[in-house]
Amino acid sequence: MSVRIPPSHHHHLFISNTQSSFFNTKSRKPQSFVKFSVQNRSSDANTSLNNSRKLVLKVKEKLEKDHSSLPTGKNGRDDEELILWFLKDRRFEVDEAISKLTKAIKWRQDFRVSELTEESVRRVAATGKSYVHDSLDIQGRPVLIVVPSKHTPEMFDRSEDERLCVFLLEKALAKLPDGKDEILGIFDLRGFGLKNSDLKFLTFLFDVLYYYYPRRLGQVLFVDAPFVFQPIWQLAKPIVKSYASLVRFCSADDVRKEYFTESSLPESFRH
Repeated sequence: MSVRIPPSHHHHLFISNTQSSFFNTKSRKPQSFVKFSVQNRSSDANTSLNNSRKLVLKVKEKLEKDHSSLPTGKNGRDDEELILWFLKDRRFEVDEAISKLTKAIKWRQDFRVSELTEESVRRVAATGKSYVHDSLDIQGRPVLIVVPSKHTPEMFDRSEDERLCVFLLEKALAKLPDGKDEILGIFDLRGFGLKNSDLKFLTFLFDVLYYYYPRRLGQVLFVDAPFVFQPIWQLAKPIVKSYASLVRFCSADDVRKEYFTESSLPESFRH
């Protein structure tokens, strides 16, 4: 009796290794029937989605019960997209996700992230030391550009620099296309000198990324880093934690050729 298996992109076919040979190579006689097992990928995906949905609701209920004072709405305790993101970050460990998420929501509230505007950071943004590029990179990621040579630690109160940092992170994330989750960070180190080094601010930046915007930074480019930057980076690596693995030292020419098209290339890399 023959068995007909209808074609479908939802099914994946596996053949048992022990019985994959229908004929004995010497006698050329049939030895055994080939055994088939059909795995429904669509079913597995639905199961995974259902499990994720259940965990999101579980976190949501716990937050409502144990942290009712936290705000609701976008980036609040009932924001299911935010909950799912922190669950993914904590490998779907509910208690760990709740712990990290509550701290993030409280931080957003205390930092007054929702009140940040172009006008509120205008003075420090006018230096041009950090900005969100108008275009996406070739992978469809929003691009946050930092120009350390334009940063002098004593020029502004630290809180102003920190507000600009968070405002630009929010602005970059708001540009994420559907289906994209990460941004590209470019540190243009051309012209960098010791007077521009600021480990305290770097600590703030990567703490914010690690605790409050986990897994949002897809890659960091250190462009044309001068020799004087190397010892500073060795001091910074323990501070930036796992983000050190995202760093790529490259040239301005690499940026031009590998990350942008001619029309989307940032102005500062056109020469």
